[in-house]
Amino acid sequence: MAQKAFDWKIRHLVILLFGALLTYGFLESRAQWSEMHRWNRALGDASVVLVALSMMIGPLSRLWGAAKRLIPWRRELGIYGVIAAFIHATIILVGWMNWDLYRLVGMEFHPGLQRYVMFQQGLGFSNILGIAALIYALILTLTSNDFSQRWLGASVWKHVQQGTYIMWWIIVLHTGYFLFMHFLHFDRATPEPNWFRWPFVGLVVTIMLLQFAATLKTWRLKARGGAAPAE
Repeated sequence: MAQKAFDWKIRHLVILLFGALLTYGFLESRAQWSEMHRWNRALGDASVVLVALSMMIGPLSRLWGAAKRLIPWRRELGIYGVIAAFIHATIILVGWMNWDLYRLVGMEFHPGLQRYVMFQQGLGFSNILGIAALIYALILTLTSNDFSQRWLGASVWKHVQQGTYIMWWIIVLHTGYFLFMHFLHFDRATPEPNWFRWPFVGLVVTIMLLQFAATLKTWRLKARGGAAPAE
């Protein structure tokens, strides 16, 4: 029991430091941006990387037996990924939207009409996706512990945690919009592309390939009458 508690603390410390270094690296790579957007994107991108790494561990453990030792690290990667996403969302709400929930969903106040009108449909839809992903991520984080597993029961807990795949693809849509579409305007200059766009594509493709390969291996084992590899 003491060894388990020690390992748990070490994992938290390692991932916390890794997440901090990751955020610092993203922050320094965009020194020319405004302070708010530097922090906003640094924390958002660090969150994507942490969640992506946690998503890779499951299929990797099914493909390579030695990777099963990484399974306990999924929890800490997910937890700090969600914490970074929560701070990212808070910075947007406070620093960009000024606590205006209408602006958060792509609306702006029209002085002539004296009411809010839809101004950026893409921004609103992407932010709604981001909020949905964050809410579900918070649910996953709050239930990502031994107490919740005992309280919910193994089958219910596993069903809840399997929603990670849905959350991941919502994150992909949310992040992809801001990396590839949000700043494309016909009436204003397009800023320099965010350098993270192609590493992001690499992460998404890597996860897809790992999941496909792991599914194929599981199918082949079952077709031969063998037991499916555990995650």
